[in-house]
Parts: sequence; structure tokens; C-alpha cells
Amino acid sequence: MFCVECGNDVPIFRNGVCLSCYLKATQFSKGPAILDIVMCPRCSSYKYKNTWLRETFDDVLKRCVKDAFTVNPELKHVEIQTMCKEQERILACMVFISGSLEDQMITERHPLTVRIRHNTCDICSREAGGYYEATIQIRAEQRTFTNTELKTLQNTVETLVEQFQASGKRGLFITDIAKKREGLYFFLSEKGTALSIAKKIQEQFGGDFKQSASSAGMKDSRQIYRMTYLIRIPAYRKGDFFSFDKSFFSIVSLHANKVRALELSTWIEKVIDGKDIQPSRIYGGKELVKEMIVVSQSKNEIQLMDSKTYTTVEIRKPKTLSVETTMMKTVKLDGYLFLVP
Repeated sequence: MFCVECGNDVPIFRNGVCLSCYLKATQFSKGPAILDIVMCPRCSSYKYKNTWLRETFDDVLKRCVKDAFTVNPELKHVEIQTMCKEQERILACMVFISGSLEDQMITERHPLTVRIRHNTCDICSREAGGYYEATIQIRAEQRTFTNTELKTLQNTVETLVEQFQASGKRGLFITDIAKKREGLYFFLSEKGTALSIAKKIQEQFGGDFKQSASSAGMKDSRQIYRMTYLIRIPAYRKGDFFSFDKSFFSIVSLHANKVRALELSTWIEKVIDGKDIQPSRIYGGKELVKEMIVVSQSKNEIQLMDSKTYTTVEIRKPKTLSVETTMMKTVKLDGYLFLVP
């Protein structure tokens, strides 16, 4: 049959015309000449529909172009690509829409001007306004925190916040951090996630946990509450030495209200309830450890010498072991000398 357009005797594709003439007369894609993309100037996230995304500009542009352009369903295996050149306050882009029709590859070009509009996102607006839903208070029992402890606790909370943010908690942020004589105060934007963080702090550093609610006003005719999560870190710390049940121990690790401790005369580990340790005598930590010179050893005993006074002492080994070093760590508690692993 003859094509009504070109007059050639070729197979007719549709409406009396051949495929070549059909392709020439048909536009398979169309879209706007100007596209606005909204970006937050504070956090550089982009608004897509009603959601703020922390994606690269190229990824957001692909999303917006795909939504803004329509493609004829006849076109199969469609691919959309963009090339942009930055100009003053705008991006001059070219959109390439490719696909196949009857094994014929088709590519259409669309010039596109992309304008970046600045608008502060909802999260940054809250953060700038000092918004918070919960306070995490970390205090020490019967003592004050050392500077090292304060730094460790702050780094731990900040790391946990970053981990939750990376997992998708975009609305989570620390509004403020206050250091007071009695401890640390963290003001967080999400009370649910703040509870999870407080529990993780208790698990890692031990101690008691309490929570309370206070009124923060009304919103949409509903009462709004702020939460306070209190973690009271115990008087003892990892590495401290203490007496308990007529024996002497060193703290290996803390987990919530449980303490994993090493009995110094046997080097056998034991799990003790933290509440049982509170009334015990706590001697101190690593500042009590002293290195002594190994003079000799037998199967069950070891002879040590003080490097300053040159006095020697023999003590029983906690268990049958062969000491390969020339120096051993020791601690003296109530007149008893122990080896420290």
C-alpha cells in the first residue's frame, strides 16, 4: 500500500501513513518550559510535593522532571536524562526523553529553565524557634561528673542523634545543651526518639531511669505535654574497685542496673545488682593501680618489687597462669594487694 503522506509503497503503520511519516508528525513527550524547585537555605533539603528530601539536586531534578513531563504510552523502555548549565540565578537545562516504538529508537529534546526558590523547611523553622518536646537529664549519684565523663556523655548523645537521623528521623535535632553543676541537659525535638536515646544511655552507663510529663500548652484544642527523662548515673564507674560480700571487685562493665565485676582474688566474673553495690565501699578507679616489677614466679605465687622502695612481696596468683611480662599492674585495698588483669 502507498503512504498517503510520502506516496511510497511501504507498509502502513497507522492512519494510512508509514512508520517514518508517523514519527515525523507525532510528538511523544511534552512538558513545561520553566520548572521551580524549592530548597531550604539552612539545611539544603529540597521540597518534593509536600515532603522535604535530603537528596542531591540531580536526584530531585529527576523526580520533578518525571512528574512534570508526560510521555505517550506508545513509547516503550522510556529513559529521561538531563543536562544543565548554571547561569545567573537559574539553570539552563536540556531534557532528553528516549524510548522505542516498533524497534525504532526515538529521542526528543526539551529546553527547560530551572529556577531555585528558597524557603525554610518545617524542621529548620522549628529548630530556629527553639522547639523541643523532651529533655534528657543525666546526673551522677552522690558525686559530680569529671570533665572527661561530661565529654563522653555529650559525644554519646550526639552520636545517637546522628544515628537516628541517618535512619530516617529527619525531624530529630538537639535544640540546646546545658551543662549545670548537677549534670547535663539535652533538649530534643522528638519525645519518642528521646525516650529511646535515654534508654540507650542507661544501658551503656547504668543507673536509674525516671520519666515525667509537664504541660506545654494547647494546640488544636488538645493539651500538649513535654517529657523529661532522668538518668541518674551511679556513684561507681567502669574500672572502679569496691568491696562486696567480704570480697574485693573491679567493675568490668555496666548494663542498666546490672554490674559485671571481676573478683580480684580469683579473677572470676560475677554479675551484681547495682542496688547492692550502692551501700558498698567504693575505693576509686585507675588512679589506684600501680605497676610493680616481676621478680620471680611459681605455679601459684608471684614475687613483685616496688620500683621506688625496692621492697618485695609475694602474693598468690588469682589462677594458674604464666606471667610473660616484666611489669604487673596491682591495686592495694584495705591492706590487701591484688593483681589487676
